[in-house]
Amino acid sequence: MKKLIAAVVAAGGITLGLVPAAAQATASTYQCFQVSAPYQSYPTPGGCQSGYVQVTLPADTAQVLTVTNQKQTRNYAVFNAFSLAGGTWTHTWGRWTARIGQRGFANPGQKIEGDALTPQGGYRFQFMFGVKANPGVHFRWRHAYRYDYWDDDPASPRYNLWTDARHHNAGANPEPMHNVPVYNYAAVIAYNLARTPGAGSAIFLHVGDGHATAGCVSLPQAELLTIIRWLSPASDPVITMGVVQ
Repeated sequence: MKKLIAAVVAAGGITLGLVPAAAQATASTYQCFQVSAPYQSYPTPGGCQSGYVQVTLPADTAQVLTVTNQKQTRNYAVFNAFSLAGGTWTHTWGRWTARIGQRGFANPGQKIEGDALTPQGGYRFQFMFGVKANPGVHFRWRHAYRYDYWDDDPASPRYNLWTDARHHNAGANPEPMHNVPVYNYAAVIAYNLARTPGAGSAIFLHVGDGHATAGCVSLPQAELLTIIRWLSPASDPVITMGVVQ
């Protein structure tokens, strides 16, 4: 839930798209997932039917999260979770209401720092964190102390990194990680791992506070806990965010 700050750097030719580029989910297959009942899915190298979202699946992915809406400027989204077992994808959690960036989704590849837009595309997860104790997640957990910040300053050498302010400069106006209730529990979405200045930072799946975010995805705490306890590194989970026609 990054602060709304002025965008000072242009996107600069970064190509993310709904099928994202390097440092995001490495493609091996494509699967279309229906975002409403009966939640069917099918493989395809091309586009999807209306009401489906296309997900890029790395070879070992067995868990998929989809965050979608039909109007790009809407800051509400539909959240679903799917799991793969015995070669069959099954709808596992949802359909839930998520909140995204205050201004909705960015155009594919056009996310800019401080634009209050959620990036479109498919991404893995890095680690999980929170002000509260580890609730029993399978990913690496990091406790958020008052000296922990996320550097969201495009001019900083630590841009888009968790930063312990006791040891490093976290840049101008960094994001506090000890932030209740939104960072009671959260998962770091592996967005802009190249740390391209101005392309966006601090994109998390976190606890909702009833408001739109500044670019993250949020869920009510009970639902968020269900998801982060369920996600497993062994299943190489992917979260796909975008507009569905």
